[in-house]
Amino acid sequence: MSAVTTTPTTTAASPVPSLTSVFVRLKLSLLRNGLRQSGGRTAAYIVSIVFGLVFAAGMVLSFVLLRGSADADTIAVLMTGLTALTWAVMPLFVPGGDETLDPSRLVMLPLRPRPLIRALFVASLVGVGPVLTLFLAFGAALSVAHGAAGTVAAVVAVPLTVALCVALSRAVAAANIRLLTSRKGRDLALLSGLVIAVGMQLVNFGAQRLSRPGGLTALEPVAAVVDWLPPAAAIGAVDAASEGDHVSAAVRLLLTAGVLVALMYWWQRSLVRLMVEPDGSTISAASDAREKSAGTGRLARMLPAGRDGAVMERSLRYMWRDPKTKASWVTSLALGLIVPLFNAFQGTGSIYWACFASGMLGMLMYNQFGQDSSAFWMVAQTISTTADAYAELRARALALLAVTLPYATLVTVLTTAVLDDWSRLAEAMGLAFALLGAMLATGTVASALFPYSIPQDSGYKNVAPGQAGLAWISILGGMLTAPLLCAPLIGGTVYLHLSDKQSLLWLLFPAGTLYGALLMWAGLKVAAPRTAKRLPEILAAVSKG
Repeated sequence: MSAVTTTPTTTAASPVPSLTSVFVRLKLSLLRNGLRQSGGRTAAYIVSIVFGLVFAAGMVLSFVLLRGSADADTIAVLMTGLTALTWAVMPLFVPGGDETLDPSRLVMLPLRPRPLIRALFVASLVGVGPVLTLFLAFGAALSVAHGAAGTVAAVVAVPLTVALCVALSRAVAAANIRLLTSRKGRDLALLSGLVIAVGMQLVNFGAQRLSRPGGLTALEPVAAVVDWLPPAAAIGAVDAASEGDHVSAAVRLLLTAGVLVALMYWWQRSLVRLMVEPDGSTISAASDAREKSAGTGRLARMLPAGRDGAVMERSLRYMWRDPKTKASWVTSLALGLIVPLFNAFQGTGSIYWACFASGMLGMLMYNQFGQDSSAFWMVAQTISTTADAYAELRARALALLAVTLPYATLVTVLTTAVLDDWSRLAEAMGLAFALLGAMLATGTVASALFPYSIPQDSGYKNVAPGQAGLAWISILGGMLTAPLLCAPLIGGTVYLHLSDKQSLLWLLFPAGTLYGALLMWAGLKVAAPRTAKRLPEILAAVSKG
């Protein structure tokens, strides 16, 4: 047999891809796989891109129209500062909006900090947010750039602005990631609704003020300060270079670059600390448990004994601990205060806007059993008669009143103080209490007749699939019925004003209080037998999904 000789084959080693390219492909894969999860998510992403492009085009066009205006520098600087502020606070309110925001997913990988930071930074530039920021920075620089010096400064300022915004967002996220991924951190996201509500009212209030002749002059002192705060300082450098102040332009650009370097260093230090230090969030778990048990005793001592106290304590704890319930309370409390006060501050409000708080807070009485979700079966075991159902609903209404009654009073007094219309405080208070009682009454009845489930596995769904009709009937029916129930008191108010009997308007306060209490009692009487009779249907409805 002849020997078979084999010649060794050599294969050329494939080049190792750079870490930056790997992370960029990873970011694109995350986006692509996320869109494949459902057609609705894909549609939402496409719609967001379309609206984002339209918004970006509108912003660039607006900045182009501002060229040559005396207020162009003020608007450009403030818009850039507002954009940077948005980048800074967004990770605190929407920690789950981007999977790559969580660097704790990388702690087990053998990666050095500097290449990792560089790769994360480049990957962070991939997305809708950085593109929109690029358009805004380009438009802001375009509105103030004139001449060769301004153009050169703009070429440097635009990428610096985008890079600093992205680095600021990532540094804040890395420094607070353990808080943001904890239960308390997720509760912090509930404040986003409050911030949005306050922001919308502030924008509305500011727009009305600025629309007046000479309104933009009030922003010049603020712009003079923001002009030296990166990344707005980079846009200020473009304006300074256009006006011939090259030294000031260079200083602003160097300041922006220095802050960018400092943010990258802060980001790297936070990432190193995250990878080498243990998570100490559970170190004091035992002491926290002892403090919570002591708090439980204090709350129980403040409430009545028996079933009323137990149900009130459970409802109050749901308000504080359940994310969905807490979100509803935060939104209702914020809007109930903001809308009346901002209308009063603008000089276009009425004392009757104070009733808006009663309406917003009264809506929290709707779908009481759905808020318990599948845990309602434990409550259902304690309801066997109409008296049991009445006691359950009454205690829930009392828990709601423990917060809504003093809050409605506070909003009414504050609205009256802003309007300086103390002569109408009594009638406004009476109408607010009557509306609150009507909302509680209709809420108890709607809870018994139209219960629906609130999904717990999604932060964005408040109605289980197939139950949207029940939710609309429950809420809209109550919103239309409650004002009709208050018609006698409203009619009495109109009559006293038209008949010029101003001295009797104070009677509306006790009348509204008693009428609201009567309506709540009537609502409990109507809802209790229906709750006891329809208990199996209610249990099936709230446990769905």
